[in-house]
Amino acid sequence: MTVEEQMAKGEVRYKDRRDGEVKVEAIFGERPLRWVYGNPLGQLAQWLLIRRWIVSAWYGRKMDTLPSSLKIKPFIEQYALDEGEFADPVDDYHSFNEFFFRKLKPSARPIAADSVVFPADGRHLAFDDITGESNFFVKGQSFDLAQFLGDAGLAKRYDGGSMLLSRLCPVDYHRFHFPCAGQPGTPRFINGWLYSVNPIALITRPSIFWENKRVVTAIESPALGQVQFVEIGATMVGSIRQTYTPGETVAKGDEKGYFAFGGSSVAVLFEKGRIEFDTDLLKNTGGGLETYARVGERMAQALGQG
Repeated sequence: MTVEEQMAKGEVRYKDRRDGEVKVEAIFGERPLRWVYGNPLGQLAQWLLIRRWIVSAWYGRKMDTLPSSLKIKPFIEQYALDEGEFADPVDDYHSFNEFFFRKLKPSARPIAADSVVFPADGRHLAFDDITGESNFFVKGQSFDLAQFLGDAGLAKRYDGGSMLLSRLCPVDYHRFHFPCAGQPGTPRFINGWLYSVNPIALITRPSIFWENKRVVTAIESPALGQVQFVEIGATMVGSIRQTYTPGETVAKGDEKGYFAFGGSSVAVLFEKGRIEFDTDLLKNTGGGLETYARVGERMAQALGQG
């Protein structure tokens, strides 16, 4: 079933790598999303509220207040989150935002050896040739790499290259990590809007990926050449925060930063011939399904390695 067919049925489906089952996503704020992106009046609201960051700024401030901490335990119960993974006790969070970008115990996300790993918890799409992909999210829609990276010259470097797109939902762990070892440079900010990155929105506006605000970081990797790591803001994302030090060598799986409240996405781009994605990721993407997996799990093999 294609993404378009899923939307016609009112579903967002993905394949859970942990048990191999196809599941229907429980969408946080589903009714407002469908109204904003599927109703003419809602499309007007995109301009008045979302494009001008009014909703995101207001809700971000609200999630920083002490009363917002009352939402934490009901949220944990509703989405069956595992408190045993949290680095700190639930009562130590003084706002919902503190809980939202919580740290986890290192044992909760072990890092796979001898492979390239997922940079974040979430639902992932893998493209082995991003510039040749003609059905990116909607039939006939290609990915505008030059717009996405904000640099036409840099985009040429990734002609025929590969990309992993990781979509984080509000229920997910919201820190992102390096998929490989290397030396990351200084992050480059590209200003933009804050549209939702949920498939409900993307099916009507795939260009959201290169319209939203983004942060681009080049990673010089001994095994993979130059890798581009891109954080993509979205509706309700208060900010994209970096916790690494530019220029200092990082190990695979080290923390790079985190998103404040909201859904968001991460993209990782590799030069042509540098990696080979795992077969299940490519098969699921080709069948219109995202793959749910967690940070640190294997996603690809560096070519030339055993």
